[in-house]
Amino acid sequence: MSTLEEKRAEQNAEAEKHRKLRDELNDKTKEWVEKRDRLNAMVRERIEQANAHKEKRDKLNSEVREMKAQRDKWNKLVSELSEKLIQLKREKMPQGTLPLKKNKAQLRALEKKHMTTVLPPDKERELVEQIGELSMKIKAMEKEYEQFEEIRQLEKQLKDAKRNAEQAHRKVSELAEKAQKEHDEMLRLFDEADKLRKEADQAQEKFIETKLKADEEHRKHIEHIRQVHDYDKIISGMQQKLRKSKKEKDEDSARKEAAEIFDRFKAGEKLSTEDLMILQKSGYL
Repeated sequence: MSTLEEKRAEQNAEAEKHRKLRDELNDKTKEWVEKRDRLNAMVRERIEQANAHKEKRDKLNSEVREMKAQRDKWNKLVSELSEKLIQLKREKMPQGTLPLKKNKAQLRALEKKHMTTVLPPDKERELVEQIGELSMKIKAMEKEYEQFEEIRQLEKQLKDAKRNAEQAHRKVSELAEKAQKEHDEMLRLFDEADKLRKEADQAQEKFIETKLKADEEHRKHIEHIRQVHDYDKIISGMQQKLRKSKKEKDEDSARKEAAEIFDRFKAGEKLSTEDLMILQKSGYL
């Protein structure tokens, strides 16, 4: 009996050990689930933010395309007006005279030469005179052109077209820069989401791993509990048999004692009150 009770105690201790391990693992399982869910929530948040930046980027890129179309339209008009103005000035200019544009280019070349080249005094005076004469000639040509209303109107239109083209170009650059910032932020958030998703996947793997271990500890706990119950049944059965055997032994001993007292009674021996009670209990009286 003592050996069985020792074995039962061993099984109960093993069951308790595996129960504690199971509960610890279940606590860790909950921690991994919470971490996984927290990371997945962060992934969803980053993706929502990234998609918001993507929408802004796409809208800005659409505005960039529209503004580029306007810029190209103004640049085309600038080119057309410039060509028209050059042609008109050629028509109004006296025969054999260099175009104003070429005179201005020649003036810039002479001024650069004067600033960058060391010349003898006489050559320098000659160059300064050339610059002065050419400057006066250009001013005279410009003044002459101003007399023609058609040229003045074209120059005004050209100036307005250039201003609009420049404004459109600045707007294109501004919108493109904003679109790039939205694009960069979108990529950063998608990258963060990917990293967080990997962490969430790792947490899911840990959750599964810990859950399987917890299930195994639970299985072992149940297995040992069943062993304890089996020992309980065996020990209980043995205890019942012992109690029954003792009862039968006690009853047999009582019957023998009663028989001996009854024999003494029949022999005429005087019985005590206790003896009479034993005989009465055994059915002799």
